[in-house]
Amino acid sequence: MRKNSNKKTLRQETILKRDAIPENIKEEKDAAIRQRIIRLPEFTDAKTIFFYASFRSEVDTIEMIKISLSHGKQIILPRVDKENKKLLLYKIKDINELAQGYMGILEPSVSEGKLTGLDDIDLIIIPGAAFDVSGSRLGYGAGFYDRLLAGMKKKIPIIAPAYEEQIVDDIPSEPHDVKVTKIITDRRIIDCGDKNSAN
Repeated sequence: MRKNSNKKTLRQETILKRDAIPENIKEEKDAAIRQRIIRLPEFTDAKTIFFYASFRSEVDTIEMIKISLSHGKQIILPRVDKENKKLLLYKIKDINELAQGYMGILEPSVSEGKLTGLDDIDLIIIPGAAFDVSGSRLGYGAGFYDRLLAGMKKKIPIIAPAYEEQIVDDIPSEPHDVKVTKIITDRRIIDCGDKNSAN
């Protein structure tokens, strides 16, 4: 019970810190994170990338999606299946195929996007409220991504864009929680495999 309470408090605190970043500073941080991600070997080598569509004060991914599409990469985004409490994956060819869906988050249109699965994905870009340097991730409490990624049949790099304000000392984790491979912040690249960080 206490662990869940700690997670809830940590989630609230880090989201408040993220929300407090002034818009002009946020744009600078977003640009720094974006440049680091698009230079990663995991990004340049990937043919098919799973993205989340950024929402509210999350690190912006819309520009990254546009850049990826312009580089000829296949892009997959999630759509929430509320009834079954899971994420459905859709390939998109244009940013205009996204429309407001669950909680106001941009999602692929069912009529435009093509339903797909995890098998062909080379890189996963994942959101979160907070992260620690071991790769533990604190999501938003619904468990959508943990359930989705539990179905991975092959090892896929998982990259988390995050502001330094979202990096914490320790996140209480469960055996089923999905760990990220790298965290890309506005200041550094955190390699969670060996817990080393580099610029």
